[in-house]
Amino acid sequence: MKRRTFLLGALAVSACSSGEPSGSLVLAAGEEGGLYLDFARLLAANAPSGLRITPVASGGSMDNLNRLRAGEVDLALTLADSATPELLALGRVYENYLQLVVLADSPVRGVADLAGKPVSLGALGSGAALQGSRLELGADVRHMPLDDAVDALKRGEITAFLWSGGVPTPRLARERGLRLLPLDGQIPRLRAAYGSVYELVTVRAGVYDSVAEVPTVGTANLLVCKPTLPDELAGAVVRMLVQRAAQLVPAQALGTQFLDVRSLIVTGRIGLHPGAAAEYRRLHG
Repeated sequence: MKRRTFLLGALAVSACSSGEPSGSLVLAAGEEGGLYLDFARLLAANAPSGLRITPVASGGSMDNLNRLRAGEVDLALTLADSATPELLALGRVYENYLQLVVLADSPVRGVADLAGKPVSLGALGSGAALQGSRLELGADVRHMPLDDAVDALKRGEITAFLWSGGVPTPRLARERGLRLLPLDGQIPRLRAAYGSVYELVTVRAGVYDSVAEVPTVGTANLLVCKPTLPDELAGAVVRMLVQRAAQLVPAQALGTQFLDVRSLIVTGRIGLHPGAAAEYRRLHG
């Protein structure tokens, strides 16, 4: 038995004996400057007494899942298309937007204009890197973290970069002179190849510098764990998601992103953890 599995079992015993779950959970979140690391920090700040959640920055979805499988963390945020069926979900926490970014004055107007151009398709280990590999851009592909990609775009070293995250993404919201390219034309092919995990979403006008709405690809963002997470701890996290939903939305995302029990339980092909499912039933019947 791995040390982390043993410790989680001990936490469950503590929960049963005290009436309230207690212990520590490590949550793999995302890159600095992204919405999901901010969300993870709010989750940690709103944890009930006795339950400590430690968010850690990471390279993104694939990196998070690798850490979870290796037993380095207890919870992970991941895009639904990155998650695999041996994992279980505690909830669908946010909608994720695929954001293909160029300079506002760039002559590039669509995906076809990127053929042969240097484009960063997300950091290695990120959900953007996976999704970028599924787009048909015909670009000269690079892989950069978000901050590096923004700087490289402004220096003219790349023509565009792909970011997969919440809207607005804090790092992008601080910038001026950026523009998003529409990606709705990619959805029919993506759905035909990979299923309904991809959906049409719209980045509203004014979210960044754009004066017009931009249609793009949406993917659910899930909070996942391994089946060995004790039911009591899974239930405690669900109670936070439901009862403290208003406190778990980063300030920059108010009015754009929200937590709702009707969407929390819609986790697609990734099943709910039994402890999470039981808590949702207890709270909402």
